[in-house]
Amino acid sequence: MDDLSGKTALVTGSSTGIGAAVAEAFGARGMKVAVHYHASKTAAEDVAHKIEKAGGKAAVLSGDVRKAEVAAGLIGQTVKAFGRLDILVNNAGDIVRRAPIRDATDDLYDAIMDLNARSVFVCCREAIPVFEKQGSGNIISTSSLTARNGGGGGSVLYAGAKGFVSSFTRGLAKELAPKNVRVNAVSPGVIMTPMQDKHTSAEGLAAAIAITPMKRTATPEECVGAYLYLASDKASGFVTGQVIEVNGGIYMP
Repeated sequence: MDDLSGKTALVTGSSTGIGAAVAEAFGARGMKVAVHYHASKTAAEDVAHKIEKAGGKAAVLSGDVRKAEVAAGLIGQTVKAFGRLDILVNNAGDIVRRAPIRDATDDLYDAIMDLNARSVFVCCREAIPVFEKQGSGNIISTSSLTARNGGGGGSVLYAGAKGFVSSFTRGLAKELAPKNVRVNAVSPGVIMTPMQDKHTSAEGLAAAIAITPMKRTATPEECVGAYLYLASDKASGFVTGQVIEVNGGIYMP
């Protein structure tokens, strides 16, 4: 992935979990990385420190991407910090709260959709003019296994939002291909992140492991290779509109 050195990326939701692992991997390859967080300031600063220690450059950005103006502003802040934007990684997301649909409120719907779907749309919309001006760009979004199987108990809205991400990825890839902008997604399965710790019971986790052919969960670092592959024009220059599954075999499309 030697073509990544010197490139600039914004990784939303990169203070912990998969986003942090991706941001650190980018930094280790000499990239300039905008590390975004909402609540975990100390963790984001730690990620930025690791990036710079590894030879990359980092800027720490904050804000709640459920708010359209905040999500939009991250693009401009990244360009201001580094002069350009080569790769946008839409990673911010969360189940927010499990609830059966009959008990789901309008506020819960808004919170889940704004975080997991609207933020992707807004960040992409704001990044497109930057990519057009530069003559190239790369968008990688984080979908989920739930987009394929509808999710576990009480996560239907989250699954629906991630289904949007996968479909939006395919459609946007066709729209932006003539502009030399690639658009892909990574769809993780059961990955041990703070989101899993917060929203998945021990029983639910055991059930997921039982139906996974590899009979285990994964670490955020085991997702990184897919993002690096998609980020590298040298490795995946003819790849667009794809959703790469990283799930231990639990779902094989």
